[in-house]
Amino acid sequence: MTESLENAKSMSIIVTKGTLDWAYPPFILATTAAAMDVKVSMFFTFYGLGLLKKKLNLRVSPLGNAAMEMPMMGGHMRMPNIVGMLPGVTGMATSMMKGMIKKKGVASIEDLREAAALSDVQMIACQMTMDLFEYKQSDMLDDVEYGGAATYMENALKSDINLYI
Repeated sequence: MTESLENAKSMSIIVTKGTLDWAYPPFILATTAAAMDVKVSMFFTFYGLGLLKKKLNLRVSPLGNAAMEMPMMGGHMRMPNIVGMLPGVTGMATSMMKGMIKKKGVASIEDLREAAALSDVQMIACQMTMDLFEYKQSDMLDDVEYGGAATYMENALKSDINLYI
């Protein structure tokens, strides 16, 4: 007997990281879920909050990322963790990643943010983090909402799926 699975109706995502490589998972999952008629809320806190800034300058940090490997010369090259400490390596890794994103036709984070907004994904900036990092609302995208832990909990408690990224 074949069972019919119905899509979950709501999902909450807490976004805590703000590097280029960590920006993709929450936005891809949010926009994909929204396209599948799932109501999505994203709560941006601590370093993830930077993903809501109007002007992005996202970077990739190889430091502490032992799993990082890049396609090179027909293979994959792992970057030793100690290399991440050298001056210029973050810039080099960022340039390489941005080059791969462009070459492979992957949507930019700016495009994914716009797709999320057009798909009615609720994007909530953590007010405590706004205050802590001294960000202004004028620094952030126009369609962002503001709230605290209670706002996140309200969404999470009634969501079918909760993700921490």
